[in-house]
Amino acid sequence: MTDEPATGARFTPPTNDPWKGLRGVMSGLLILQAIVVGLAFPVVGKIGGGLTAASITYLSALIVALVLACRYQSRTWALTLNCALTLLTIVGGVFHWSIAVIGFIFALVWAYVIYIKRDVEHRMANGQLPGQEPIVD
Repeated sequence: MTDEPATGARFTPPTNDPWKGLRGVMSGLLILQAIVVGLAFPVVGKIGGGLTAASITYLSALIVALVLACRYQSRTWALTLNCALTLLTIVGGVFHWSIAVIGFIFALVWAYVIYIKRDVEHRMANGQLPGQEPIVD
């Protein structure tokens, strides 16, 4: 059996929705990222330049945005939103370098999620997911 389908082959949908699990993982990652960004408050306050109105507002808004983004994980643009929020986490490094490090670590995790998503799309197109069978015309 080969990995490549016959030219023009079509397959039935998988028996279970493969995207349901990915949406859960992405929501969980957003919550974890919000928690870790929240844990940066004491770092900025004690080790960094101290908490200012700008740093409190930025980090608080970022945390709220990360939590609210969980609502949109079923949308086609959700992964783009998640990556944009991670980029905003990296930008938070202007308040303390450790926030940028948090952003870079989560950027690696989101890159892996993108890899997994593409792998599932490829397997689905080739009929390799459980329950998929060729459609015979």
